[in-house]
Amino acid sequence: MSFKVLVADKFEKSGIDGLTAAGYDVQYEPDLKDDGLAQAIASGGADVLVVRGTKVTAPMMDAGRLSLIVRAGAGYNTIDVAAASTRGIYVSNCPGKNAIAVAELAFGLLLSLDRRIPDNVAELRAGKWNKKEFSKAAGLYGRTLALLGVGSIGQEMVRRAAAFGLDIVIWSRRFDGRSGPIDDETARELGIEAAARAVRIELAPTPVDAAARADILSVHVALGPGTKGLVNPDLLARLKPGAVVINTARGEVVDYDALAAAVRERGLRVGLDVYANEPASATADFSDPIVALPNVYGTHHIGASTDQAQEAIAAETVRIIRSYRETGRVPNVVNLARRTPATHMLVVRHRDRPGVLAHVFDHLRRANLNVQETENIVFEGAEAAVARINLDGEPPAALCNQIKSENADVLDLHLVSL
Repeated sequence: MSFKVLVADKFEKSGIDGLTAAGYDVQYEPDLKDDGLAQAIASGGADVLVVRGTKVTAPMMDAGRLSLIVRAGAGYNTIDVAAASTRGIYVSNCPGKNAIAVAELAFGLLLSLDRRIPDNVAELRAGKWNKKEFSKAAGLYGRTLALLGVGSIGQEMVRRAAAFGLDIVIWSRRFDGRSGPIDDETARELGIEAAARAVRIELAPTPVDAAARADILSVHVALGPGTKGLVNPDLLARLKPGAVVINTARGEVVDYDALAAAVRERGLRVGLDVYANEPASATADFSDPIVALPNVYGTHHIGASTDQAQEAIAAETVRIIRSYRETGRVPNVVNLARRTPATHMLVVRHRDRPGVLAHVFDHLRRANLNVQETENIVFEGAEAAVARINLDGEPPAALCNQIKSENADVLDLHLVSL
């Protein structure tokens, strides 16, 4: 039976070639979306769906037999992850593969704002020479960059900031509440030891504290319930007049109405690559009041769109799909439970014989105990094994005795409270 992969977004040729070379039946339809995508899933019988910015909804999942959705990029807010989890469909992504590209764009926006490069270009194209006006620039060296988030993109920001001589203040959920200079262990953990030796890097206990110290604020957190609206009016009010705000994360992380007010009232300068109301297609009409304001430069959600990043993402996508097909394991899966409702683990040592685990599971079923997770590890020689079975309730002692006494291949069992 063929293994079918539907690629419903722009994707590098190297990725298509890699999937084809692995022997998969690849359907490349980069313009599919909405009802057309649902129909393609239904008619093509795809096992795997690969997307970039295309929205993936519950009706699409119900249309066919998908078992894996791969987001060829980092964020996955365009995929209904909850619906996928309910249907037992894996969702995976490619974290970190676009980190350098996004950091490069963030610094491009920052330099453009400091030197007003787009306005320089526009004036020259209009036949105007205005060196007097455009000679005004603060420069970056010695200023303070505050980063909200220090994942793979934030770490690349640190490395580049150090090269520019910027001092750095970091707030991250993993260090929430911590303050003071970054220690050697944390620098090693983040891979920023060289930067820590070159410039001052400190932790801020809260996002607001980071903003209060910033000449430049750059946002690099994933969108989720805890980060939606993270950059709010209270945080923006702590920024210095004329401070720079860069957002290459997700539009919903920043309150753009409050940001626009801060641009008008306090002279903030802003570089944006993401918006809450982005079109679903690659080309479309677009309107957002904030991009029309002076001192606001916007790009078209292109942070990850370099040849280098896309090649890396394509290779990672192929790796994910091959791992799933060949081992049953999904790298970078984002929708497995971190903790199940299991309350007890039944540990069963048994002879490695057919039917032993079926015997155990049959007794658990009759007792209305649900298995949340299980693993069976075989000892050397394949004569014996041990099964660890996580249950959503405590099996009575009588049931445990019954499981052991009614099958001679059950050597021993004991119960562990979780």
